[in-house]
Amino acid sequence: MDQQTFDNTWNQNIQIDAKPQAINIDAARTAVIVVDMQNDFASPGGMFDRAGLDISMIQNVVGPTAQVLASARAAGIKIVYLKAAFQPDLSDLGGADSPSRMFIPGIGQTVRAPDGSESRILIRDTWNTDIVPELEPQVNDIVIYKPRFSGFYQTNLDETLKQAGIKYLIITGCTTSVCVESTVRDAMFRDYICLLLADCMAEVVGQDLPRSNHEATLWLIQGRFGWVSDSHALIKSIHAHSAAVL
Repeated sequence: MDQQTFDNTWNQNIQIDAKPQAINIDAARTAVIVVDMQNDFASPGGMFDRAGLDISMIQNVVGPTAQVLASARAAGIKIVYLKAAFQPDLSDLGGADSPSRMFIPGIGQTVRAPDGSESRILIRDTWNTDIVPELEPQVNDIVIYKPRFSGFYQTNLDETLKQAGIKYLIITGCTTSVCVESTVRDAMFRDYICLLLADCMAEVVGQDLPRSNHEATLWLIQGRFGWVSDSHALIKSIHAHSAAVL
């Protein structure tokens, strides 16, 4: 399909530079998805930090993501937050042989939040699973807890998006090769059109590889599962569209 045919087929109203080709989206049918930008992954004292992982790359995407959210809200684009979190009794974690128990150590452990209050790793309604302050959800935003890597597994995300008439998903968050990629794959299987913002997502594992896990996921997504752009291209397109309709 050539670019002209692609544009005519989708016939939407905001064009964004992206790979493998520019993509047109309809702001009224678009949502920004913020994946797991919570204290356990992005803040000192969270799960990743306690495990000795370098979280600087996740912290570095907070600024660009905040700019995207501000522009999206101004354009009337919906914002959906996904939060990796479990019930206090771990009833949604799976049985004793669940891979989630094997590959995510420390779930439910009691810790102290930076302010000294008691908290628990990856448990709902605690400091650990709060969204980082710079990206705090606003009153009209949607927040959905998820018990697995994908935002679609045993959640009402698909139902929520369909009820709102959403077709296009602008994806941000962490980590690129795990929760982001899992969510994008499941979204594509449900016929959502996904646009990933490369500078609004990060990966803590594989940074020392010839091709990082972050880069590998973006390469794979733009070849088979969606489109890849960045915050600058998106914000530029939103502003241009807003100016054109005034």
